[in-house]
Amino acid sequence: MRPDPRTGIATVCLSGTLEDKLAAAAKAGFDGIELFENDLLAARPGPAEIRKRCADLGLSIDLYQPFRDFEAVPPDVLAANLRRAEHKFDVMAELGVDTVLVCSSVSPDAIDDDDLAAEQLHLLASRASERGLRIAYEALAWGRYVNGYEHAWRIVRRAAHPALGVCLDSFHILSKGDDPRVIRAIPGEKIFFLQLADAPTLPMDVLQWSRHHRLFPGQGDFDLTTFTGHVLATGYTGPLSLEVFNDVFRQADPYRASVDAMRSLLALKDSLGLLDIPSAPASQGYAFAEIVGDSGLAALGFTRAGVHRTKPVELWTQGEARVLVNASGEPGTIAALGITVPDPTAAGQRSEGMLAPALSRTAGPGEAALTAIAAPDGTQIFFCSSDDWIEDFVPTGESAPAAGITGIDHVSLTQPFDHFDEATLFYRSVLGLEPGPVTEFAAPYGLVRGRGVSGSGIRLSLDAALVRRGDWAPAVREPQHIAFSCDDALASARALRTLGARVLEIPANYYDDLAARTGLAAETIGALQECSVLYDRDARGEFLHFYTELAGARVFFEVVQRIGDYRGFGVVNAPVRMAAHHDARLTSTQH
Repeated sequence: MRPDPRTGIATVCLSGTLEDKLAAAAKAGFDGIELFENDLLAARPGPAEIRKRCADLGLSIDLYQPFRDFEAVPPDVLAANLRRAEHKFDVMAELGVDTVLVCSSVSPDAIDDDDLAAEQLHLLASRASERGLRIAYEALAWGRYVNGYEHAWRIVRRAAHPALGVCLDSFHILSKGDDPRVIRAIPGEKIFFLQLADAPTLPMDVLQWSRHHRLFPGQGDFDLTTFTGHVLATGYTGPLSLEVFNDVFRQADPYRASVDAMRSLLALKDSLGLLDIPSAPASQGYAFAEIVGDSGLAALGFTRAGVHRTKPVELWTQGEARVLVNASGEPGTIAALGITVPDPTAAGQRSEGMLAPALSRTAGPGEAALTAIAAPDGTQIFFCSSDDWIEDFVPTGESAPAAGITGIDHVSLTQPFDHFDEATLFYRSVLGLEPGPVTEFAAPYGLVRGRGVSGSGIRLSLDAALVRRGDWAPAVREPQHIAFSCDDALASARALRTLGARVLEIPANYYDDLAARTGLAAETIGALQECSVLYDRDARGEFLHFYTELAGARVFFEVVQRIGDYRGFGVVNAPVRMAAHHDARLTSTQH
């Protein structure tokens, strides 16, 4: 196993004052920071006091940044730039930091002349070296003449000064589609610093993309495992440091954001084989889902099969679907998910290694001692190795007519928008679920973003409203639902209606459009409309699904039939479902 690299985070990633940021980074376990100049300028303590504060917190200051628009300029501009540099060197001496980041120039004064750039960077490095300092030269993706890391390396090599090296930033390299394999040709000792950031794939100006939409590793679409592997293969021994500009992160609680950031680096290290923790569990599906409050499960063909020996919890079953109904807690919520895994102990160890320690729980005599952790939204995740936990429930002996439900297909959890990417990373790093593409759709009350995460028999749909709703919007706070699987959606819909379930009525306009879009036979369209069943298909298969009305303040149910290898969640139908839920709520309040 390679040596475990140190971890760092740029202060620009976090919200708050510089003191807030330092305290959060230290508490989350980071080894060091990149000090962003604006954070220092806005701070009341002086550089020497900041240095002492970092030392007291156990943080090193690994990089001071940025120094902009230095190289390849006329003599008069160079003189002014050198004066600026000497002042920065003074500040660095007080801070106790030995490396400054110099970004490739975007200035209109810059000249397209690599020899001149190398000559002036050599001069800057010579002055830095006299004070025991180093210059890390970075190619900005939008640099005026130098906007690629290979170009920056050619200039550094031409300058040939031991105090001059390159800074590699994953965003600047991967956003432009540059080949990171060439990094292996750079000697590790000449890579003075490594900055890591992920990002979603967005067709937009690279500067705006960089300043507003970067993400922590594992939250976006970049292959940072391969990228970082190339850097480490050079012999680079510096920190793995995060530099993430993100509008949401810079408004979030700094400690929570720091934990999210640290988890991203732990997951990256794990993917590189640098962590000694168990691998992600090969889950075997849902053991159960737990909801709080009145559920209406009887009308869905579920049987109240057991009552917990010591807790106000009931077990409802149908086929392989098991739902726990808890009488305590916030009504109308999905409180917990049970995941079947081969080794709950190992799953718990991995979770702790990914900063999701086991929750403190009390089990009565003879009760199953299940390991539970908390997801970012508070949902509890239980690791189950078998069905032993069912022995905690006293059988009722009751039975009820079934409606064709066979199991739990997926669970949909609405996330606060500020923590949407955090949730993706949590399920990816802790449970090993792979995120699908991000989708956005225009819902009746604003734009909604969604993303599925799935793997090893577990599917989760994560959704978030991009803009907070006003007081006038329907009072359904962060709706959640459980989707049950079946073999015949039409038959299940008819059976549920017979049992008295409140199946959500879908308007006729939807089926008129469905017939035009899909070319399905009129008979099929008629059957779908009669049962209020929605339809979707992709290149792999088809998807039939229908919903119930809300069974409380936030929770409702879905019944789905997957035909072939359909892997989605029927997102195209979500706006229709949301409007239908709104109409159903209006109708119920009027009566």
